[in-house]
Amino acid sequence: MPDIDIDGLRLHVEVAGNGPPAVLVHGFTGTGNSWRSLVEVLAPDFTTIAVDLVGHGRSASPEALDRYQMARAVEDLAALLRALGHERAAWLGYSLGGRTALQVAVHRPDVVSALILEGATPGLDTAEERAARVAADEVLAQRLERGGLEAFVDFWQSISLWESQERTLTAAQRAALRAGRLAQDPVGLAGSLRGMGTGSQAWVGDRLAEVRVPVLLTAGTLDTKFSAIAGRMADAIPDATMHLIDDAGHAAHLERPEAFNALVREFLLSVRDRL
Repeated sequence: MPDIDIDGLRLHVEVAGNGPPAVLVHGFTGTGNSWRSLVEVLAPDFTTIAVDLVGHGRSASPEALDRYQMARAVEDLAALLRALGHERAAWLGYSLGGRTALQVAVHRPDVVSALILEGATPGLDTAEERAARVAADEVLAQRLERGGLEAFVDFWQSISLWESQERTLTAAQRAALRAGRLAQDPVGLAGSLRGMGTGSQAWVGDRLAEVRVPVLLTAGTLDTKFSAIAGRMADAIPDATMHLIDDAGHAAHLERPEAFNALVREFLLSVRDRL
């Protein structure tokens, strides 16, 4: 699929399948290609729209920070959906993509018919927490700019969030993840950290009751932090269900793809008449 220009920003998107649309939004250092096994499962019943977020993959990595701001990214993604000829879609997001999809659901509910969040958070609820996270993400961005992409990837892969992948992924799978990260544009990753980080985005934890579409919340059972966050969000969202994926960490869609893909397909089929 050719890249699409959204008010001067080039966004890369891959569209496949037939049926009601579902937008798939990847995590930090990922691309739309990370959903390829899910696309195969959904394609017979749904039109999948796998986008590379700004600063990632084959989408543009502008120097200016304004296109990375979460509020602007939300509007750009809503415009992308409309440019593809769809008024509304189910939105599925993982980690950074989950935070982004939730922001779309809160700030642009007109383009959302259902929501699936994996390893996501509504943000940070105090100004002090947000300021601390902004500072931490700035350190990461500067590490990337000063030390280079390979050193940053080495560091990023060493953090505790990915510990489970030493067991749940094969060596070949881990090598492919690393290769994908090394193919990113450091300008884009730094911009994403500064503009779309958890501290930079608006806190929407106090607005979860406004989300009036069917919602599936999921996380890996080994990812105790985000499993707990999913539980709290499930309590606050009126039409939400939660399902944790056994023996998976933060990236359940990669670590336990069969279970994750079956869960997503079953949920979307159950709400198909509302999409």
